[in-house]
Amino acid sequence: MTSHKRKTGRRRAVIGGLSALGITGAAVVTSSLLAPAGAAGAVSAWPAAKGSRPVATTIEVSGTYDGKLKRFHGTGELGSDGQDESQKPVFVLKDGAVLKNVIIGTPAADGVHCLGSCTLQNVWWENVGEDAATFKGTSASSVYAVHGGGAKSASDKVFQFNGAGKLVVTRFQVADFGKLVRSCGNCRKQYARTILVNDVDVTAPGKSIVGVNANYGDTATLRNIRIHGDAKKKIKPCTRFTGNNTGKEPTEIGTGPDGTTCRYAAGDLSYD
Repeated sequence: MTSHKRKTGRRRAVIGGLSALGITGAAVVTSSLLAPAGAAGAVSAWPAAKGSRPVATTIEVSGTYDGKLKRFHGTGELGSDGQDESQKPVFVLKDGAVLKNVIIGTPAADGVHCLGSCTLQNVWWENVGEDAATFKGTSASSVYAVHGGGAKSASDKVFQFNGAGKLVVTRFQVADFGKLVRSCGNCRKQYARTILVNDVDVTAPGKSIVGVNANYGDTATLRNIRIHGDAKKKIKPCTRFTGNNTGKEPTEIGTGPDGTTCRYAAGDLSYD
């Protein structure tokens, strides 16, 4: 994994982005944004695209990029929606960047890469390629905020958490997926990662909402998760693994709440 140095002052930018979303830095740090679970209900409709833009070369973002709800889709070297790990992203966000009001169509290549703290606001993936977004910051103070938006048709992961820091996913929806969030199980450089998932609609089929590495000190907190179409409760809310830094397939060691790695109770989930 390529290392990227943080630039001074960028954390202010991402906290500013979080504040615009109604998520303060203090809320992220203290987890006070995690509200009690509510009743299951209808999933909100996806937005209609307002035009289309083919992307042949990765778009680099520093500051704020407003896609105005256009559909961005890969072409040329980005014209793939397969599972090749070496694919390039449609967008790469520098430390502190904000990407908002974007629909990523198909081919989606490797979606979005965040090189440090970032905010993804109202970003929608119509057909996830390799991953919807990958978080790659190397500082423990990095904060990655996904607020609003949704993803469909992810044969494996939606959000790949390779770096250090904290990932907060709120007011998101996902359908037909493998894992919503996966803490990297076999990256060469490993970290203790913090994951908060709150106010999210999950529609079957799916395998797991969150996968974390218990041996590296990961934590996953789930609140207000509404699960649709999974009467037999096949979707695992939180799966624990023994991760490694050798590239080997990580070992699954358990599922369900344990109060340490997987932090939630039955009342944090609702089914319809």
